[in-house]
Amino acid sequence: MVDLLQKLLPETLPRAWLFLFLFCLIVSMQYWFTGKFSAKRQRLPPSPPALPIIGHLHLIGSLPHISLSGLARKHGLDVMLLRLQGTVPNLVVSSSRTAEAVLHTHDHVLASRPYSVVSDTIMYRSSDIGFVPYGEYWRQARKLVTTHMLSAKKVQSFRGAAAEEVSMAMAKINQAAATDAAVDMSELLHTFANDMACRIVSGKFFLKDGQSKLFGELIKDTSRLLGGFNLEEYFPAVGRVGVLKKAVCAKAERVRNRWADLLDKVIDDRGYYVVCPTGV
Repeated sequence: MVDLLQKLLPETLPRAWLFLFLFCLIVSMQYWFTGKFSAKRQRLPPSPPALPIIGHLHLIGSLPHISLSGLARKHGLDVMLLRLQGTVPNLVVSSSRTAEAVLHTHDHVLASRPYSVVSDTIMYRSSDIGFVPYGEYWRQARKLVTTHMLSAKKVQSFRGAAAEEVSMAMAKINQAAATDAAVDMSELLHTFANDMACRIVSGKFFLKDGQSKLFGELIKDTSRLLGGFNLEEYFPAVGRVGVLKKAVCAKAERVRNRWADLLDKVIDDRGYYVVCPTGV
């Protein structure tokens, strides 16, 4: 085995270094050309000097808000352009006047999330209200959610379930206090929110057969994929490489299929309880 590794390493290491060199070269050239020609086409906000590949990431210390405040005082009190994610530009807003313009006056222009292959896969072409681009579809979806899920009457209908879940959470805290045990508040609140969401979605029967636990696991897996490191979000050109995109899509598709199986069962159970309220 050792002899085999000694033979393979001299052959594979040069290829790995060559691949790394070509990758860095391509990204650097794309970064340089994109910055050069985009600057000629349009006026951009002030920006500090950047490095290839990492952009302005080296200027951000362990306290990002302090670093951004210092950069804003030096390069742009209102707006500043930074590249903290490879070739992806980030607009930093530092004044209340500009924040109002971004979040209120021009909200419809800046409301859409950037494209993500993960959300596009899990959310069926980003059709979820949290990821769909701003437009007529989003307005109609928001109207449905506001009317059928967040109206005062609907929220009041969950009051009993919320009180019961709070009582269960407090009982866990009291039990831990009686034995001088530590309480993981993050886990407790996560479980509370998860169980509450399950009851809102499907009622009390959804907590049976381990479905509530599966619901929580899928939420964690989805959050991990959406908030994790995805190369195409930092370097969009690299994300178009078929092999890399397939690897990311494969993980997202597995989570999407698990969601589909769970929600199909919820719909079937819901229909069964409507037809047979007594379960007979």
